[in-house]
Amino acid sequence: MQVAPIIEITDLHKRFSKAPDMAHRLMQTIGKAAPPPTVHAVTDVNLSIRKGEVVGLVGESGCGKSTLGRMVAGLIKPSAGSIQFEGKHVQQLSRADKLAYTLGVQLIFQDPLACLNPKQKLGDIISEALHVHKLAPRAEISDRINHALAEVGLEQAYRDRLPHQISGGQRQRIGIARALMVNPKFLVCDEPVAALDVSIQAQVINLFMDLRDRHELTYLFISHDLGVVKHISDRVAIMYLGRIVEIADSKEIFSHAAHPYTKALLAEMPDVKKQGRAFTPIKGEIPSPLNPPSGCTFHPRCPIATEACKLAIPTLKTIAPGHEAACHLI
Repeated sequence: MQVAPIIEITDLHKRFSKAPDMAHRLMQTIGKAAPPPTVHAVTDVNLSIRKGEVVGLVGESGCGKSTLGRMVAGLIKPSAGSIQFEGKHVQQLSRADKLAYTLGVQLIFQDPLACLNPKQKLGDIISEALHVHKLAPRAEISDRINHALAEVGLEQAYRDRLPHQISGGQRQRIGIARALMVNPKFLVCDEPVAALDVSIQAQVINLFMDLRDRHELTYLFISHDLGVVKHISDRVAIMYLGRIVEIADSKEIFSHAAHPYTKALLAEMPDVKKQGRAFTPIKGEIPSPLNPPSGCTFHPRCPIATEACKLAIPTLKTIAPGHEAACHLI
């Protein structure tokens, strides 16, 4: 039986523009100034995430994956398109449903120190949402803090410490505990292990997997580390310059990648079985989102691009059951 999506993203766009000042607007009216530059951060993204699965979102820095994650978490409003949470359009929610969405979708940040108040004790940080939204009687909050700490592998004594008094891995555990306090259904994990040592990364990844099974959580797991994504994800979406160019089951992506960009990323992936091989990085630099290329945005760097790739934007098409790719040459 097909599991209903908990998150449904349809034709999603995000543009960032600098608001022109009065002088600039005046110059525009007389044709003496160009429109303010616009960053095309996310363009025409369609993505369905089923309840209970982990979708890995992969791409180079600046491709728009964090912007997409923040839109799903409700921190950034889309410029166009829609996001549905449990079948309801986020932009049309009532006040009560809006709170359920705000609490139901939580964000785990990349930098665990930057997202913690340096002057608050960890116990107060973890329990803040319970106080603000009156989600638990005061008499229960202390026990809830202790339980949350235990779930992420920390002792009760940590509740009285400040963020600078613990390690990076422990701070990330605090961020996870804070999210769990409101009983979320969906976690947007934005590079949650990128700032951690390799040995600590493995511990935190295992924690995410344990919590998923324990609480029936669903993840959008954003990362540039293909090894981590391969380990934790059920499906993988590949993003390039604001667009999703390929999506399939994790095993399918890593064994039968179709898009040239995906193949290039996999070719650069470290592999202990291929020691001594020569790395061949993707040629060229990622184009500026201020002025994305015409046609397929990957064509300036693609080794097999043709003239047609410069003219028309490829759309995602099914190339195998559950496997979609956006390429004119597939």
